[in-house]
Amino acid sequence: MSAFSEERVLSVHHWTDRLFTFTTTRDQALRFSNGHFTMIGLKVNDKPLLRAYSIVSPNYEENLEFLSIKVEEGPLTSRLQHIQVGDTVIVGRKPTGTLLIDYTLPGKRLYLFGTGTGLAPFMSVIRDPETYEKFEKVVLVHGVRQVDELAYHDVLVDHLPNHELLGEMIEKQLIYYPTVTREEFRNMGRITELIETNKLTDDLGLPDLNPGEDRVMLCGSPGLLVDMKEILERRGFREGNTSTPGDYVVERAFADK
Repeated sequence: MSAFSEERVLSVHHWTDRLFTFTTTRDQALRFSNGHFTMIGLKVNDKPLLRAYSIVSPNYEENLEFLSIKVEEGPLTSRLQHIQVGDTVIVGRKPTGTLLIDYTLPGKRLYLFGTGTGLAPFMSVIRDPETYEKFEKVVLVHGVRQVDELAYHDVLVDHLPNHELLGEMIEKQLIYYPTVTREEFRNMGRITELIETNKLTDDLGLPDLNPGEDRVMLCGSPGLLVDMKEILERRGFREGNTSTPGDYVVERAFADK
């Protein structure tokens, strides 16, 4: 069996001139856990041009969904941003990654910190019933520069609390905290600053971030990952991985080209 399948584009939504979402068909044999990423791409000169993309859609849905940036000079995204319904996209058959709830130790609260397209894996994690069985509260923090980059904002605020199967759990247990750095918004500031000053937990009426009760997942810019790792470990958090669960896990594979 080939390591990739060719999937048909079903929809494309452009959030901004730098950000878009698309859905594709899904090979019935494809299996993944919520939080996984896979390689996706296009054929260029008869060769696959691939990058790692987190899967936005939860693993029980029949289609796949991805969130992508647009980089004019990017070998892949400069082409991918122009896809249309009916086009073909290559999807890897071996999803992997570290942003799985199984790789975190038991705790009271799960914090999901993402910047930009780092939101993508968390959209599947928050639509997994097991997430709410394992944690009392799930706090999704999404940091962007401008308000229009808050992809899925309306889905998170308006639609998910009314989800037929998950709505009750989401309404009671999910806390969504979008924050913006370059425009006026109800929440402002970098994720690292909001944690260091305890503004985030103060705003939410929660205890300061601590390894005794909290578990953390990180996905975003390299700068965020470096700074957050330092902040968390200073507070006593220990990193987990695919073989040893920990207080926090990091995804270091993401599309930036």
